Amino acid sequence: MSKNTLFFLSAPTHKLGKTIYTTLLICLMFVLPASAEEKARILRTLTVTGNGVERIPTSLSQVSLGVQIQGKTAQEVQQEVARRSSAVVDFLKSRNVEKLQTTGVRLNPVYSYTNNVQKITGYGASNIVNFRFPTDQVGSLLDETVKIGATRINGISFIATDTAISNAQKQALKKATQDAKDQADAVLSSLGLEFKEIVSIQINNASTPSPIMLQRAEYARGNVADASTPIVGGEQEVRASVTLGISY
Repeated sequence: MSKNTLFFLSAPTHKLGKTIYTTLLICLMFVLPASAEEKARILRTLTVTGNGVERIPTSLSQVSLGVQIQGKTAQEVQQEVARRSSAVVDFLKSRNVEKLQTTGVRLNPVYSYTNNVQKITGYGASNIVNFRFPTDQVGSLLDETVKIGATRINGISFIATDTAISNAQKQALKKATQDAKDQADAVLSSLGLEFKEIVSIQINNASTPSPIMLQRAEYARGNVADASTPIVGGEQEVRASVTLGISY
């Protein structure tokens, strides 16, 4: 059987044998090791990871505010919250805020305890909304919402626009790529080796920045009667990481 197999592989004499012989040769082309030059190129590879950071202004504020009321009856409290919340929402719509949505509605009893006896003394209700607005205008907007009926501001976070974040991600990737190339140049140059070509590229990360948070407690009306509340957004960082495989 061994002799027949050897003879068949080396000199097929019929159509089926020729087909199998050709198929085996093609397979061997993929199985056989690469040339010495190719193997050397693969073995002589430097792997470097570069990092890039791009800073962008947070031109938008994500605001959470609303109305919170306490009273003697559930109906009284709910009606007052509805009245004030409607006024606040109508005002926000008139100012063309973005992504306005209700994020919380609550109605709950308020208890007192006397001699370990629990008693309902009233009710509390709240209605909370979220929206986005330009940071350079949000201070005066908050003051107006308080005058109209808002009683609390749960928090403010600062974010960049989607377009600014997308552009910053591209710039951070460019910086990360250049950083990786610079590292490779420094290492190879110090060893007296030559940068030949990039044989692999891996994008590890091009992150979306987290919002910058500013927490605020309940708003006191008396504090905003005569001056606009100053709001300063700051900057967000967009980070990227790129790994290059470089032959030398």
